Amino acid sequence: MVQLRTHAPHAAMLVAALALGACGTTGTIGTVADDPDAAQATPANIASLSEVIQRNPNDAQAYNMRGSVLGRAGRNQEALADFDKAVSVDANYAQAYANRGQVHRQMKQFDLALADYNKALAIDQNYAAAYVGRGQVFRAQGRALDALNDYNRAIQMAPNSGQAYYQRGLLYQAQGQHKYAVDDFTTAIPLIHGQAEPYVARGLSQLALGDAKAAASDLDEAVQTEPANLTAWTSRGLAYERLGDKEKAAGSYAKALNINRDHDASKKGFARVGGQTGRAYQAF
Repeated sequence: MVQLRTHAPHAAMLVAALALGACGTTGTIGTVADDPDAAQATPANIASLSEVIQRNPNDAQAYNMRGSVLGRAGRNQEALADFDKAVSVDANYAQAYANRGQVHRQMKQFDLALADYNKALAIDQNYAAAYVGRGQVFRAQGRALDALNDYNRAIQMAPNSGQAYYQRGLLYQAQGQHKYAVDDFTTAIPLIHGQAEPYVARGLSQLALGDAKAAASDLDEAVQTEPANLTAWTSRGLAYERLGDKEKAAGSYAKALNINRDHDASKKGFARVGGQTGRAYQAF
């Protein structure tokens, strides 16, 4: 049972506003896609990486891996410093340029990000992760065709890149091409393990196509995969609201509001389905 721990919500608004708000929060999965160096980098080995660097201050791989850890932790300036050092040691280290580009992209420094991705691709024209990253920059800049070309190239280079399919699906979704988006998210889901975002994204496109039942199934998976995912719970509330199941809808909105009591779309959804503060709701 779910009991809402928040103040009474405001009056109901349009359902479309909720869908739009949920779509806007779906973005990048993970940090450095398809980078074998970064895949080995975890907070548990940050100390050992620092020890490696102390013993060998010219180990470009260690700087790249530590920068990846710092980037995951949101310590962007420290991450950038490590990537700067990596490329100063090895000017042809494509992964370090791509990883630095990702940090710049996350900081919305798109010109710097683009320069780094271009450098990575000049070194290795078959580097799929760099195409995915550059495609994300192009998408952020509104250059949809350029983004599509990069995602297509990434998929050509790495057919098992779940991130490439996921990002291309987001591009199709933003363009209102939801059938293509669903196909890409369906391909991405088995390639990306333990992430709610592909399920959320596919659920939102299923809702746009009018298939609330399929959307609810995807969003069930999403909230079980990541129980603290605000967008997943809010979108699930919308799916069950569309199905006429006010109990599960209210339970989902209540879960979302327990994560963020000020989330506007969830407050409005909770009000639409007659949710009452202090009452327990069945989410499943």
